[in-house]
Amino acid sequence: MRQHWTCAILLPAAVLLTTGCATRSWVRELVNKQEVEIDQRFAGVEKRLADDAQQIEGMGSRLQTVESSLTQTGQLARSAQAQAEEAAGRLSRLWGNRNKRDLVETLELRFGFDRWDLDDAAQTSLASLAKELQANPRLSVDLEGYADPTGTYEYNVGLSQRRVETVRRYLVEKGVELPRISSVGLGPIMTAGLPDEKKRRVTVRLMVQPD
Repeated sequence: MRQHWTCAILLPAAVLLTTGCATRSWVRELVNKQEVEIDQRFAGVEKRLADDAQQIEGMGSRLQTVESSLTQTGQLARSAQAQAEEAAGRLSRLWGNRNKRDLVETLELRFGFDRWDLDDAAQTSLASLAKELQANPRLSVDLEGYADPTGTYEYNVGLSQRRVETVRRYLVEKGVELPRISSVGLGPIMTAGLPDEKKRRVTVRLMVQPD
């Protein structure tokens, strides 16, 4: 490229020499001046190209850094997901083992109409049950509260829960650890033909953890 610029300058100068319109010194000065300007222009172009190349190199370095960060983030996310799945699996196994219990004995504690206090017979049965639980740490107890269908459904659900809570509190007072007691109030029993006095109850299931 630089040679083309030089030829473009020398040819008119040679013509001037042959026609006698300029001196040799003037031609040399003109050529030198043009060559300096050309060198300066090329130097500017080369500098811009070098700057552009440096910027492109810097962008490539930043892209590599971003790609590395994304790779590390992906690895951390996969590791966290694997840990979460492992923890969920352990919890599922523990919960499943919790339900693998054998029924030892079933008791039914009866209650009066719209009442949730324990009569003497119920307290005697629960006192004996509490002694069994204290003597064998593998035992646990499930409590299910019920009511007859008289009244609104919402009220009877609350009544069944109060009955269960009374039994649970009695066992705790007798020294049974709270985690060994599972309790739920299931509301009214709607089964036809079953006397209401048999519906007003808490079913107590004594369970044992298998070896």
